[in-house]
Amino acid sequence: MLEINETLNDAPEKVNQDPYGEGWIAVIEWTSAGDLAELMNSEAYAEQVAKGGH
Repeated sequence: MLEINETLNDAPEKVNQDPYGEGWIAVIEWTSAGDLAELMNSEAYAEQVAKGGH
């Protein structure tokens, strides 16, 4: 992990209020670019959640 958003210690609600802005959690570095291909984007994740999938 390269960086952690320490402001969440005092205001954890920012994760829900502004997840793509001030509510970011961490900056990470991938060791394998292939791992990224398996991740869902936000639209695919929202669709999966709407279906009731985990």
